[in-house]
This record gives sequence, structure tokens and C-alpha cells, in this order.
Amino acid sequence: CTGTSFNAGIQYWTSRGFAVLDVDYGGSTGYGRDYRRRLRKSWGIVDIDDVCNGAKYLVAEGLADGERLCIDGGSAGGYTTLGALAFKDVFKAGASLYGVADLTALAGDTHKFESRYLDGLVGAYPKEEKIYKERSPIESVDTLSCPILLLQGAEDKVVPPNQAEMMHKALLKKGIPTCLKMYEGEQHGFRKAENIEDALDSELAFYGKVFGISDIPGAIELEIDNM
Repeated sequence: CTGTSFNAGIQYWTSRGFAVLDVDYGGSTGYGRDYRRRLRKSWGIVDIDDVCNGAKYLVAEGLADGERLCIDGGSAGGYTTLGALAFKDVFKAGASLYGVADLTALAGDTHKFESRYLDGLVGAYPKEEKIYKERSPIESVDTLSCPILLLQGAEDKVVPPNQAEMMHKALLKKGIPTCLKMYEGEQHGFRKAENIEDALDSELAFYGKVFGISDIPGAIELEIDNM
């Protein structure tokens, strides 16, 4: 959950002029049992509603630019990112770090320890496969229209690389600006300092190109497909 201690990742963005909203959406710990249980059977609904409502509130208060709202997240946050971009019309660009695009595929591909994890968050599989498909961003590519950056560890066993690859292929086919960066030797969550740095720099370069920000000091080169 969100804390008040120093966070280098957040500092990276605020030091470059970005306002950051770090959302503890329903299901997060630290707010009591009822709040944590809000996500039961509601992953892909409660989390997406919470991040979108938080962003819209900041726009309404004049604290954020509604035409340059970005969303990013890793793992479950990557799923929320892709879901917010697929099912809502709030954000203008996003970055998914080793996020889930296809819940049905994840139910069959993830490692043994989390093999039944989705039963409590989504529903019993395969009995409730329809819900899995309804909440999978990959099944709603038709409603996607904004640029998406995909960052993925090549050796990820929790959210396998095929999740990012499937989404990238679908975005390419639809003509949506996108970029997939696969990090060799990385698993679920980047560990090497050079890759953590590159992921942040890539995301900044991505937003720079998407929003036409040309004066980013030390910006790296990033090739974006369909752009």
C-alpha cells in the first residue's frame, strides 16, 4: 500500500514535472478488513473504478491536465492499467509493466503457487470463464484507442511473456501506437539496476513522444510502432 517514506520511483516523475497519484484501490491492506475484501470477485471492476475516479477528481480540482493523463502499473497494477485503458475513457496513454492482458490465459499459465489465486478475485475457473473473458483487456481491443507501452521480463513465470506479446500483437494490428520492450534475464519485477533505470527512462521517452514534449533532458531513443 501507499506509504509516506521516500519512493525513488515517484521522485523520478515529480522531479521531471509530473504530478503523481498513488492509489490504494479497494482490496489494498491497511484500511481494515472490509476495504480489503472489496476486491473479492471484483478484480477488474473496483480497482479500475477507483483509479479512474481518483484521476477525474484531480482534473475536476484543477490539479491535473485531463488531456495528458497517464496511467502505469506493474503486475496486478499492469492489469488495472490495461483494463482502465480498454474499458474506460479517462487516460490518454499508459504503460503496463509485466501486466495481465488475458485472464483466461493467466489461469492456465501462471505458476503453481498462484494457480487458484484468481478464483477469489474473479471467479471459479473454468466454470466462470465468461467473466474472465469479459474482464480481459485483450478481449476488448476494439475499445482501445490510446498509446500503450509494454515492459516485460523474458523469464517471468508469474505473468508469462506471452501476455505482453499478445497485447502488443493486437495493438499493432489495430494501428495503435505501441512499444514492447522485453528484458532478458528478468523475472516478475525488474531486479537489475540498469533495467529499472531503462524502464523508467523508456516510459518517460514514450510519454514525451506521445504528448510532443521535446525538451526532456537526457531522453533516450525509443522506437514506437504505429507512430
